[in-house]
Amino acid sequence: MGRRRRGKKIDGWIVLDKPLGLSSTAALGAVKRLLHPQKAGHGGTLDPLATGVLPIALGEATKTMPFIVDSTKEYEFQVCWGEERNTDDREGEVTHTSDHRPDARQIDAALGGFIGEIEQIPPAFSAIKVDGTRAYDLARAGKPPEMRARTVRVERLERLVGGEKHSDAEHTSFHLVCGKGTYVRALARDLARVLGTRGHVSALRRTRVGPFQISHAISLELLNDLSHSARAEESILPVMTALADIPALAVTENEADRIRHGQAVNLPTARSGTICLTHGGMPLAVAEASEGIVRPLRVFNLA
Repeated sequence: MGRRRRGKKIDGWIVLDKPLGLSSTAALGAVKRLLHPQKAGHGGTLDPLATGVLPIALGEATKTMPFIVDSTKEYEFQVCWGEERNTDDREGEVTHTSDHRPDARQIDAALGGFIGEIEQIPPAFSAIKVDGTRAYDLARAGKPPEMRARTVRVERLERLVGGEKHSDAEHTSFHLVCGKGTYVRALARDLARVLGTRGHVSALRRTRVGPFQISHAISLELLNDLSHSARAEESILPVMTALADIPALAVTENEADRIRHGQAVNLPTARSGTICLTHGGMPLAVAEASEGIVRPLRVFNLA
């Protein structure tokens, strides 16, 4: 007889509005202490100095996390001109300075060079592994690694206008839509260099991760209040939310039984690629279809 899991059987997503100063791991720990799920994980790290959307998968939703980690993300961030720092954000030590402050016209003219497929060197203070060691561990030990450039995708990058928080002589705010692996800190650093100055990220807020919008997000304070009643479950989004962009296909009871046992089924109408199989209106499995043959990749236990 298998060992019973500790915790509650909770399946779905909490979209946390991560507060300033808290690491993603600490935020995940706080949610686990409040809801006591059997299993949980976060979909995409946010630095402690960043706020905003941190999707947290509970129970069977953890099986859909790869689709969230690889999804498109949106940010609003602010660049402070005149100082480059070793962390590329306001937490680090100043390494270079400049007296030049770019104006709006110069900034707008430079943004086009950062849209599309671009080469980017990640910050030395990042979670990327270098010879088996996290880059930030090497950097903190005084041995910052030589980071290799990699290709990332920027769909949109625009200067924000209007409102006191958006711009002054020392700061400019931006809206960014980008693909996986894009470092906002590196983007700010490189933009400043192109503009003939230095810069670092002074504020960063993530407003979307895949299908999860900031409008879906809940604060830790509110989640704490709701956790003392049955209303906490009202904040949990369905497992299927993470699969909104994946084609869905309903299967029969016999087909569902084969899928549950990890067996392939013949579904001539299935479009080749990754699909979500459903049964009785509930997600059954993430599967791979090829020439009508569908093989389960991750089977859900949502009964």
